[in-house]
Amino acid sequence: MAAKHITVLATGGTIAGRGARGLGRAYVPGQIGIAEMAAEVRALGIDAELSSVDIAAIGSQDIGWTEWDRLYGYIKAALNDPGVDGIIVTHGTDSAEETALLLDLTLPADTPLVLVGAMRPADAVGSDGMRNFANAVRTASDPAAGGRGVMVVMGDQVFAASDVRKAATSHIDAFRGFPRGPIANVTPASLDWFGPPPRTGEGARFDWPQTLPQVDVLMAYAGMSPCTVDALLQCGATGLVLAGMGAGNAPGPVLDALADAVRGGVPVVRASRVDQGYVDRNLEVDDDARGFVAARSYGPAKARILLQLLIASGITDPLAMQVHFDRR
Repeated sequence: MAAKHITVLATGGTIAGRGARGLGRAYVPGQIGIAEMAAEVRALGIDAELSSVDIAAIGSQDIGWTEWDRLYGYIKAALNDPGVDGIIVTHGTDSAEETALLLDLTLPADTPLVLVGAMRPADAVGSDGMRNFANAVRTASDPAAGGRGVMVVMGDQVFAASDVRKAATSHIDAFRGFPRGPIANVTPASLDWFGPPPRTGEGARFDWPQTLPQVDVLMAYAGMSPCTVDALLQCGATGLVLAGMGAGNAPGPVLDALADAVRGGVPVVRASRVDQGYVDRNLEVDDDARGFVAARSYGPAKARILLQLLIASGITDPLAMQVHFDRR
């Protein structure tokens, strides 16, 4: 069987970081060019042809529309190239779940697209970057990887973009999936899928927007003032995501202020600041009466991405929006 041709697009992050000096923790992200990393993987003997492009060299806390738009353009070019079998994006871990979901919602599901990062820089003791990258190559070049949408490879596991989240600040197994756990286990020498591809032939759910509207996340806490809602609206928010207590709750005056925002044409999604779990409609909060959308399984960061795409697509009716949050 001929080797798969994989396009690798680099954005920086810890996986390309240096400066830890073995035992240190401080480092600078985005210091290693992707061509250098690709050469190391080739030396491992994995049967794949890699071509690489450096898109950015930043920590993912700094990624935004400019980098996303450029990255999307390179991905579309790769998808239109019949010689490309799969795509890998190297990425910082802080916002990997947001980039993964944004791409997952705006790209067809058939060509394997894998985001990969690292929790330790390349020159730290026990660095995980090269192993994760080799695992990403294994995943993107696998014949059964298509039809699964965008995936994230970290810690010898493969996660679907709709499920993945960063759940720890520093462990090499920092990533988790909810409501599903990992969809496969992977090593540089093996790959075991836990089920068949669920999205074969599925197209993009949303067109790529001209830009993303301003949507802000509001953290709920005891004694919170509703003035925080007003401040975000005055700063130009066109949508709001509540990172609520428990199952998406907040003090009564805050919910009242959010309901006023809805009446003023600003969509509001209730998510949870809790690490995982569902936020369902009309439990403690009367979503029908207040015009809110329940985030269901999406955490605040992902709920924000989906809300941005909905607003950019002209979908602002709460019940129409709810259909997209209910969909897996």
